[in-house]
Amino acid sequence: MEKRIGILGGGPSGLFMFKRLIESGRTDIVINIFERKNKLGSGMPYSVEGAGDEHITNVSSNEIPLLVTSLADWIKSVPKDTLDKFHIDPLRFNEYKVLPRLLFGQYLTSQFDLLRKMASENGIEYQIFYNSIVTDIIDYPDQEMVVVEINDKEQFKFDQIIICTGHNWPKKHEGKVPGYFDSPYPPTKLALKLDHPVAIKGSSLTAVDAIRTLARHNGTFDKDNNGHLFYQLLDHSPNFKLVLHTRNGMLPAVRFHLEDSHLANDSLLTAEEIAEHIALNNGFLSLDYIFEKDFKLPIKEKEPEFYEKIKEMSLEEFVTAMMDLRERLNPFQLLKAEYAEAEKSILRKKSVYWKEMLGVLSFALNYPAKYLSAEDMMRLHKSLTPLISIVIAYIPQSSSEEILAMYQAGILELIPVGDDSEIEAMDKGGATYHYTDESGEEHSVYFNTYIDCVGQPHMAFEDFPFKSLLNDKTVSPAKLRFRSAQEGQKALADGKEVMQDQNDDYYLKVSGITINDNFQIVDAYGALNDRIYIMAVPYIGGYNPDYSGLDFSEAASAAIIKQLIL
Repeated sequence: MEKRIGILGGGPSGLFMFKRLIESGRTDIVINIFERKNKLGSGMPYSVEGAGDEHITNVSSNEIPLLVTSLADWIKSVPKDTLDKFHIDPLRFNEYKVLPRLLFGQYLTSQFDLLRKMASENGIEYQIFYNSIVTDIIDYPDQEMVVVEINDKEQFKFDQIIICTGHNWPKKHEGKVPGYFDSPYPPTKLALKLDHPVAIKGSSLTAVDAIRTLARHNGTFDKDNNGHLFYQLLDHSPNFKLVLHTRNGMLPAVRFHLEDSHLANDSLLTAEEIAEHIALNNGFLSLDYIFEKDFKLPIKEKEPEFYEKIKEMSLEEFVTAMMDLRERLNPFQLLKAEYAEAEKSILRKKSVYWKEMLGVLSFALNYPAKYLSAEDMMRLHKSLTPLISIVIAYIPQSSSEEILAMYQAGILELIPVGDDSEIEAMDKGGATYHYTDESGEEHSVYFNTYIDCVGQPHMAFEDFPFKSLLNDKTVSPAKLRFRSAQEGQKALADGKEVMQDQNDDYYLKVSGITINDNFQIVDAYGALNDRIYIMAVPYIGGYNPDYSGLDFSEAASAAIIKQLIL
């Protein structure tokens, strides 16, 4: 009997899921793919929804999980006028180059086309539904069936579905308050000629996207006689300036050469070793254990001198040491130094190993993070996550050059605002930034234009978009148990979202919904659902704190396919 499978979302996650199904060897399946746009593969980051011609990827060809054809081979088939538009010479292209995001989106679309051809050749029946927004999902456990509602009207029945709906940028004030943007996407909305300072919240890759777009509409980049980039304002924007506001006053680190381009590492703990540790540790994964085994020990082998410096450090001491180093320097001076370090690393094809291992640690920690105690998850968010988010942003060289050129021109400024800053949307337009500076002085600064660039938010359980699953308690809020009741009581007293069960155990509510190791949703009674799987990262952030782009899509789809075709 045929198995009907629905893939909800045709971006990169949907692409990997489709690939897994085609390679499964099963021909007794019928696949329906529902895509909100009129194109498959590119998703939000690699389409006009998330990129303009000026935006580039922060991964190179060799760092991309294999699809059907390699990027290097595909580039040879791209029409000359497209390559010329993006200033790419196919003869000089190599696997270490980063690509314009829109061109990379075309690559992903072409890979989807090749997979569709493979599906037809393998006798797998499939159908694509474009311009199809998934408006609800209804589970019928008694009938072992899931119904997917499209565009508030059409309904489709499936045996199993995978939710791959991707990014979500909710709007609070945008559209109601002029000059207030809840995200910089789509970038076309930032094609603005502005003659005033612009407030940007955050300094992540999302902020870099906004910088690249606004810079081009209010000034020009050029090179001097020594080949150094400089920036000049256009006549219509003499008072244009970008003011970045960050909690820690830091810029993201620069992309360097990765020794292991796929964030896998032979020295990492295996799934069996992690499971054994959890079993011996009262059902908890210890953050300190992972830090020792998946970060320090690999460094001992590769960088013994660096290991000697950190071997006695706790997680918090290590983070403090690395952050102190960054805090002592002007962020733009540090960016300049890291740019030089990264240039050397790329030229010599030699990794900055501790930074690479930080990326590996984040990726390795992502899947078993649901087994952390509430105490350890709070430690992770307080100490390690801020360092990871800076170090593994991997901003490309060209973005670093542009940021430094704008800084030299006095057009880019960075202000540390601490954890308790507030943004007040103003009826007249724009926003007022309220913050306390490092010397304790309070500021309230008005900006005509404000852009929130903190990146994809982790969505709350209540924001889950498929209301029937919420109302029927088919999904449940993600939570982590406190190892110590005392710590649970303390967190509750501190105003954290803490709940207590009938056994007097305390739980910390984290963002999104509960899932198991196979990305199956789990209901309010703790039962897994073998009909509904989810890869939509905004809604599983509590149990999957790290989004590693295509690496996430590859790893999550590998876990799902094992259960899906049983």
